[in-house]
Amino acid sequence: MTATNFNIGRIRQAVFSSANVPAAIAFVVLLICAIFVDQQNKRVSDQLTRADVLYKVNIIRAKLEGNINGNLQLVQGLVSAIVTEPYMGQQRFASLAANLFKQKSQLRNVGGAPDLVISLMYPMEGNEKAIGLDYRKNEAQRIAALRARDQRISVLAGPVDLRQGGRAFIGRIPVFVPTAGGGDRFWGLVSAAIDIDRLYAASGLTDPDLDIDVALIGKDALGGGGQRFFGSDGIVKNNPVTAKVQLPFGSWQISAIPKGGWPTLPKNERVLQALMGLAAALVVLPILVAGRLFGERQKNYAELRRLSGRLELALEASGIGVWEQDLITDELLWDDRVNEIYSKPTDGKPRGYDDWAQAIHPEDVARAQREFDLAVAAKGPYSSQYRLVRPDGTVRHVRARASYFQDSDGTPKMIGAEWDVTSDVLLNENLVRERQLSESKNAELKTAKARIEHVALHDSLTGLPNRRYLDEMLANSPEHSTALLHLDLDRFKHINDTLGHAAGDAMLMHASKVIKANAAAGDFVARIGGDEFVVVCQGRDDNELAALADRIIEEMRQPVDYKGHQCRFGVSIGIAALSGVDAKQLLVNADLALYRAKSRGRNRYEFFNEELQSEIVRTKQTADEILGGLERNEFIAYYQPQFDAKTLEIVGVEALSRWRHPRRGILSPDIFLKVAEELNVVSLIDRTILEQTLENFRRWSLDGLNIPRVSVNVSARRLEDKDLVLGLRKLAIKEGTVSFELVESIFLDDNDDLVSWNIEHIKELGIDIEIDDFGTGHASVVSLLKLQPRRLKIDRQLVTPITGSTAQRRLVSSIIEIGKSLGIGVVAEGVETMEHARILKELGCDILQGYAFGRPMDAESFRIFATSRKWLATA
Repeated sequence: MTATNFNIGRIRQAVFSSANVPAAIAFVVLLICAIFVDQQNKRVSDQLTRADVLYKVNIIRAKLEGNINGNLQLVQGLVSAIVTEPYMGQQRFASLAANLFKQKSQLRNVGGAPDLVISLMYPMEGNEKAIGLDYRKNEAQRIAALRARDQRISVLAGPVDLRQGGRAFIGRIPVFVPTAGGGDRFWGLVSAAIDIDRLYAASGLTDPDLDIDVALIGKDALGGGGQRFFGSDGIVKNNPVTAKVQLPFGSWQISAIPKGGWPTLPKNERVLQALMGLAAALVVLPILVAGRLFGERQKNYAELRRLSGRLELALEASGIGVWEQDLITDELLWDDRVNEIYSKPTDGKPRGYDDWAQAIHPEDVARAQREFDLAVAAKGPYSSQYRLVRPDGTVRHVRARASYFQDSDGTPKMIGAEWDVTSDVLLNENLVRERQLSESKNAELKTAKARIEHVALHDSLTGLPNRRYLDEMLANSPEHSTALLHLDLDRFKHINDTLGHAAGDAMLMHASKVIKANAAAGDFVARIGGDEFVVVCQGRDDNELAALADRIIEEMRQPVDYKGHQCRFGVSIGIAALSGVDAKQLLVNADLALYRAKSRGRNRYEFFNEELQSEIVRTKQTADEILGGLERNEFIAYYQPQFDAKTLEIVGVEALSRWRHPRRGILSPDIFLKVAEELNVVSLIDRTILEQTLENFRRWSLDGLNIPRVSVNVSARRLEDKDLVLGLRKLAIKEGTVSFELVESIFLDDNDDLVSWNIEHIKELGIDIEIDDFGTGHASVVSLLKLQPRRLKIDRQLVTPITGSTAQRRLVSSIIEIGKSLGIGVVAEGVETMEHARILKELGCDILQGYAFGRPMDAESFRIFATSRKWLATA
């Protein structure tokens, strides 16, 4: 800083005169002080400016963090709903997501991406192009999506160019749903698109009154080391104020400088220069004239002391405008700055009480006067803050501080300072409003979260708790007193199919009311599936549980009127109690008991007990052994010969499946077929038997054993295999040598297009079709006309009684006549005696099969039997 307003030439002449050495020394000292004060002033000004910028940056940072966290907190409730309903469709997704957009947010859209491919979206309008987006194939979004999946964390990507147009920040939340094994699996991502422009506006970044330039760094929430995505590069290079925007999945760095750059000179530079020049004049000039005006030294010294005292008090008060009040006369002396604060002319005239009091806001004047009077009475410091009303109506906030002082003549005075604090007050009020707004928004978020959690834990139709709520409840249930009833409605599907889903919904509502009405107040009632309900009871014995089940079954039997239709349905109930098992196993046990109740006739209840447990263990063991037996090729073909009814020559052989069990020996299908059907391996067993039969048929032919054809059983499920015909073509079966016996032919009267297509192509391959077990009610004459089989086989239940029952003989004769009339060969199985053979021959039967001629035997035993021709000796 330079000492302005001085005549440099005169000072230099005065300094180097021998009489003014003290003045020269004072000048040098003041110059050094001026330079030091100037440097300190610049440093303090710079710090204040940076502090002001940092303060505004922190407000923007807080808004960014609050808005982003608020938006994603809304979406978290939707994620909870998906965990409970992992197979929800677009309609259900849109219904839940719509609730999010009722809240004040910057959300643009919410999307669901099962298996990383977007198939769910709300709102759909305007976002259709996003459907089908595969994150794994999109270079711009793949890395962030895989990071969310692999690290099981939420990530924020962006800014991102949206496929449907526009730009947004994308919050991606990985969703993992529980599995039956107790673990979880990756469902996909829920993506929340936060509109960039709305987020910037809500956070104050695009406020036209913002007096700082801002840059954001850290694209994709990578922090200060990431890319800049908002603001200019010049901000980052101009020594900015920085702060971290903390996100739940990373951070951004916010940098800011004042608009136009950092000021080169402090705002008070000229004022400070003037003060220092004044100080120099007050110090140096008196010394220069001291030689000539020595007589006036005491007077000037006293005046200088008075002025220095005022300056020191003003500095102590840290005021901008300085005033002095005579407490005897109430005369006020205001400097120019105080006059400016009070909108008075800077004419240097004295002021009075009215000038002060009339400028103060009417609501503050009494308090301000009281605080001043107390300070005067105590002769202590005065501190107050009040509002001023200017002539133009604007309101300013002023802070005043003063000290009691007695002049040299004993006159009591108050000397103090005042400064305008309006910006501080408004800033504090703004912070209070922002805090209140944030608290209000948090309360709204909590309400929305509670609402979404309620939806996620309850069935939308009946209002009952759902499966997720049940799992949480069971996890916290006492381990010694919990029992569970698993209910499944009988004939419910029939009502749905005949009267429609509205009727089905009405029946579900009726069922839920019946169950709740019969359950105790402390029982937990839930709907866990389409027509499945659960009742969890505490502290009930078996008799009480049975009584509860009886009441529900009895009331559920009663007809329900729906729009003039009498709807009747029942309920089957499985009951299980905790007995050394966890809560998950309890539900499994009740489900097994329910399965038994349905298998025993429905509309009843069954308890899970040791017998059922043993049956499950046996079935599980059998299932494991069947799977192991298939791997070890333990399933083999046995052969039972078929004979011409007239010549008794072998005209064919039926291949039958047997299990060569390593411990139990040869087992027939009645031991393992039911479990094999549940395992869905019957088709595999059929294929194994067919391949073995074809191989043995080839060997018999090579050995000179002429067997015209072989018959193998084919299950209805195998007929539904779309690859069946392709596999048969690969076997190169010779035409007329193989027949397929269609077992489980109950399905033949109502087969689908694939079954019909397979049967027609089987015939085209030269494979004959036979109907097994004809006459027991499984197949009809319509089946014969549709299928046009080569042969039909009369069931043994009809053949056995013909030796002693004329009526039964006439029935068999009718079946034979039906076959003859349609050109279909007739095979009789269950021929136990030669008497059976004689009667069947007389009735016109074509082929005989039974123990009277030969039992099922392995391939080698059959070869020996067929070669020996022993059966002819007994005929």
